[in-house]
Amino acid sequence: MRDSPTLRNLALAICLLSAPLGADPAAGAREAIAALEAATAALDEAESGRDRIAALTETVRAFEDGLAAVRAGQRAAAQAEARLTQGLLSKEEDIARLVGVLQVMGARDTPHMLLHPEGPTGSARSSMLLATVTPRLQEDAAALRTDLADVAALRALQADAAARLRDGLIDVERARSALSEAIAERAPLPRRFTEDPIQISVLIAASETLDGFAAGLLGTVVRTGSADAPAAEDLRGALDTPVRGRILRRFGEADAAGVARPGLILATAPSALVTAPAAATVRYAGPLLDYGNVMILEPARDVLLVLAGLARLYVGGGEVVTAGTPLGLMGAAQHATSIDRSETLYIEVRVNQEKADPEEWFALERN
Repeated sequence: MRDSPTLRNLALAICLLSAPLGADPAAGAREAIAALEAATAALDEAESGRDRIAALTETVRAFEDGLAAVRAGQRAAAQAEARLTQGLLSKEEDIARLVGVLQVMGARDTPHMLLHPEGPTGSARSSMLLATVTPRLQEDAAALRTDLADVAALRALQADAAARLRDGLIDVERARSALSEAIAERAPLPRRFTEDPIQISVLIAASETLDGFAAGLLGTVVRTGSADAPAAEDLRGALDTPVRGRILRRFGEADAAGVARPGLILATAPSALVTAPAAATVRYAGPLLDYGNVMILEPARDVLLVLAGLARLYVGGGEVVTAGTPLGLMGAAQHATSIDRSETLYIEVRVNQEKADPEEWFALERN
């Protein structure tokens, strides 16, 4: 029997429309929005809490995690919407055929008895074939309605996430301002040594590289407190990540110009909070060469952690910090609602003045 063109087109439409168009990321995006709302609720409590600095530090970090999660959810929703839309567009012709057939069939549960050129036998065969494919047509029509509803839901979710992101960026700036005020009002941190500003100035002027500065740094201090510190091996692989970020370049990896640095480069959000990865003595805090503001920490004997690229510093040389103490902020965005611009933090680990791979010392997420 020769099939009619309508039935061949119908079979093609069923085959094409039966493939799934993608998963729905809405649940993850909504969870991210809820996390950001929780951080907003915690801000008022943190500002009035007994230990304001610790509470605000946690709140700022919660905001940063929530904002990053909302951005990720927003991107996932946009990608899912694009996949669904592209899938629907690629099947536009087949969808039109499906809609045409459904319009002919009407709303009745049984198919029409179509007049066939071959007479009653052909009509019977066509009716049997339509009776077979009708349930699949109904299923495909329902799937199409679901896909269209998913596209609309994803667009609404993206709009909601964008609005929440704008509000969250304003709230996190308020939290950072409150943290800066609390730090300005806090009592002085304990000191392990007193920095000699003249020796530091001479060392900076004489140093042409970070290597030279780090090598001469330990000779510029006069110790005034205990030098007790954990063993270096106790910290290997256990240091907290100082800032939320994405690895741009790894230890010894050359950049586009072919320059390889003995450290790690992280891309961070604008104004991201940088915290102490462990209890440590601040060996140096200030501008250095072309690195911007540099923080050099000594968490263990003969171990130096170099953090370069901060825009604002909260601690000074000689002070003793505990793990999680706010050290400073990365550079600020030009506009309060900027979400795409990023800053870079450079991290070096030096053990007995030898460079070590930071990924062996920090508990970083592998990218």
